[in-house]
Formats: sequence, C-alpha cells, structure tokens
Amino acid sequence: MVGPDSLLSLTALPCLLDPQVQRWIIENDWLEAIVALPDQLFYNTGISTYLFIVTNRKDPSRKGKVQLVDARTYFKKMRKSLGNKRNEICEEQRNVITRLYGDCQDNEFVRVFDNTDFGYRRVTVDRPLKLNFAVTDDRLERLKESGPFADLATSRKKKDESEISAEIETGKRQQQAILAALGSLTGKPGMKNREEFTSLLKKTFKDAGIVTPSPLFKAILNSLSERDETADICKDSKGNPEPDKELRDYENIPLKVDVAAYIAREVLPHVPDAWVDQSDEKIGYEINFNRYFYKYTPPRSLEEIEADIRKIEAEISQLLNGEGK
Repeated sequence: MVGPDSLLSLTALPCLLDPQVQRWIIENDWLEAIVALPDQLFYNTGISTYLFIVTNRKDPSRKGKVQLVDARTYFKKMRKSLGNKRNEICEEQRNVITRLYGDCQDNEFVRVFDNTDFGYRRVTVDRPLKLNFAVTDDRLERLKESGPFADLATSRKKKDESEISAEIETGKRQQQAILAALGSLTGKPGMKNREEFTSLLKKTFKDAGIVTPSPLFKAILNSLSERDETADICKDSKGNPEPDKELRDYENIPLKVDVAAYIAREVLPHVPDAWVDQSDEKIGYEINFNRYFYKYTPPRSLEEIEADIRKIEAEISQLLNGEGK
C-alpha cells in the first residue's frame, strides 16, 4: 500500500498503468501531481519516465486537483553516453522542476486540472439490425456449413456402432428434408421483414412435417439473411429495435459533458438511427501529456518547399551533365 506521502515512478511501479488502479487513486484524491521527465535517462532503455506524486495528505489548495509538470526539456547532455543513457538531470534542472511543482501555477510547463477532467464515460452506441431474407444457392451453402445444421449428421453415441450409424442416417435424412422444404422457396422474391419471413419459414416446415429446435431454426434464419440498409428494423420480443453487433461502436465521453448532448452533437448527425446503451456504461481515466502540452508547428510555406525542389533539380541536372561529358 502506498504510504501517506510517496513519490512513485512508472518505471518502478508498473501497476500504476492499470486503469482500475489509476481510477482508484484519482477518485480517492490521492494523485497530487505527475512529472514528465526527459527520455534517455537510463542505461538499458531510452523510454520516458513519469513520476506520480501520490499522497493522502493534500494541501487544501490542491484538494480535488491534479498538477501536470512537463519537465521533458530540463536535462543536460552527457559528454559521453552510457548505453542508452545520454541525458542527465543535474542540480540546476532539479531546482527548476521542484520550483515548478511547488508553485503549482499554470504556465508553459505546468497545467492544473480538476480530477474529473481526466475522467470519461465509455458508452455503447448501437444501431438497429436490418436484414433481408431469401433462399438462394449461396445462402443454402452457408446453411450447410453452419454448426447446428452440420451437427444433425453426427452422433452422440460412443460405443454401439449400429446406433451411431442409425443416428447419423436419421440426421442426414432430416438435413435433406430441410433443404427440400427450403427448395420450394427458391426463386421467390426476397423479403425485408424478419417477422414475415419467420412466419413463412415456420409454415413451410410445418407443411413438410419438419420439427426444428430453436438453435437450428435460428441458424437457418441467420444463414438465409444478409444485412440490408433498406430492410425493416429487426425487433426483439418486446418490440424494441435489436442492435446490430457488427455496427456496434463505443464513445468515450468526458465526465463533465452531458451524454445526451454529446450524442446529439457528435453521433446523431452521422448516424441518425443510433442510440446509447448506458446500462453497460464504464468509467475510466486517461492522462495524455501530449494533448495538454502540444505546441503547434506550422508547416513550411509552399514557396520555401518549391525553392528547395528547384535547388535539388538543379543539382541533379549538374550531376547528369557532368556524367555525360
């Protein structure tokens, strides 16, 4: 357990990278500051280091806050590198970093945030399932490869060879009966309503004297379907739209942002039929230094780029002329 006042390095305590650990520390207001140090400080790795300053005795002025200190530029180049260690932090840099931390004031190298600024809700965004249904050769081939249909021609018997053979033969006859019944629907126009096609399928099997257990019937229905944006929405037993798992997406919404307002602004303009399933909502925290300390560097002007290209072309031309002499 972390002590009352502790200084922890990610290189020394990798468990702090665990999202649940980070959430617990932040929500309990133990995280006081994170200091980003330069890279190439260690012998065997050039990885950057982050110091987590964790305490359960925060000063009242720091309650509910997290301070980020960007000290990645505070280092001195070593005269001679030692493996991957090329940089070092001397007393001068340590004093500056300590002062930045102690002042706890927003500036070029320091940002102070509320704990909740790093939090987000991860919500599930669903879209309705829309399918068309038809009996075609390729969909029948898909049915033959489905597990419940193929399992009909297998046996659960283990010892009696005659019983095993009889069970397999019975399953094969049932397969042929199902394919024959479905053959009567071949060539008919496809349907875009699952309830209507389900009723037709049940009637077809009933007229043929075929009994299909629920898993088998579901496999047949799935094999004869394809996604179709122009089809009717498939609904569950309660009349609610059924989500399409292949179109399912997720959104990380900041804790300070209203979920409904965010979805209306960022999601619905692109997919108007989407909805949010907040029953599966998860809370997480993410601290991205590059996001908070990013400095925009404008690209070079077109004139400057064109001048460089012309210079290179001239050099190439001179080399070619020299080779031709």
